[in-house]
Amino acid sequence: MKLIKAKDYEDLSKLAATYFIKKIQYSPAMTIGLATGSTPEGMYRYLVKDYKENHTSYRNITTFNLDEYIGLDGSNNNSYRFFMNNHLFNHIDIEKSNVHIPCGTSKDSLAECATYDQLIKEHGGIDLQLLGIGGNGHIGFNEPGSSFQSRTRIVELTDKTRRDNARFFNNPEEVPTEAITMGMGTILESKEILMLISGEGKREAARMLLSGNVNEDFPASALHKHANAIVIADEAALTDVPADLLKAYL
Repeated sequence: MKLIKAKDYEDLSKLAATYFIKKIQYSPAMTIGLATGSTPEGMYRYLVKDYKENHTSYRNITTFNLDEYIGLDGSNNNSYRFFMNNHLFNHIDIEKSNVHIPCGTSKDSLAECATYDQLIKEHGGIDLQLLGIGGNGHIGFNEPGSSFQSRTRIVELTDKTRRDNARFFNNPEEVPTEAITMGMGTILESKEILMLISGEGKREAARMLLSGNVNEDFPASALHKHANAIVIADEAALTDVPADLLKAYL
């Protein structure tokens, strides 16, 4: 696992966007995995800026998102499809038929999970997967204890996750109790992974990740099992990581 140190959130966002843009320009028909949440917002903003100024094309790009709430359709402003449309897809030339996000309103969520994994396989797998990290090391909705072999599946959201996400809803009771998420096994099959870690709130997560201990109780530690994983973290997130440990990754 390689670490790239960013000065702050804006620097992290620029570095991540530049990395994606170069990959897309080199391979304009690649398949990329995307994430939601506050951390990648800055990266998406820079991708849109580049598209408007430099016309990097996404017409032949295929995307797969990590997860979606069960019970929310794409018109709901708290759905992850709405998030992606609002922050990225509505502002670039990507073909909407090439955009894949789990359907939160499917009549058969179990079948939706199986179909999602099959679609990824049919597209040759994910070439570059973007990830964030939760304070407890969760990736997507893969909470501590998730098997590293797990596939796309239905998960029950923990009370902590629902409390953390309640800030996006008008009422905490509106936060869904279940979601569909790519499993850790699905994620780890990506050819390349780029994880973003930003802010003081992720200090413990960054320290745990860079400690090198691999354990399903800390899902993000699975990146140590991947042959091509890169982490971009800003100074605030790396505050608690010992200097000698940082040096080993840089």
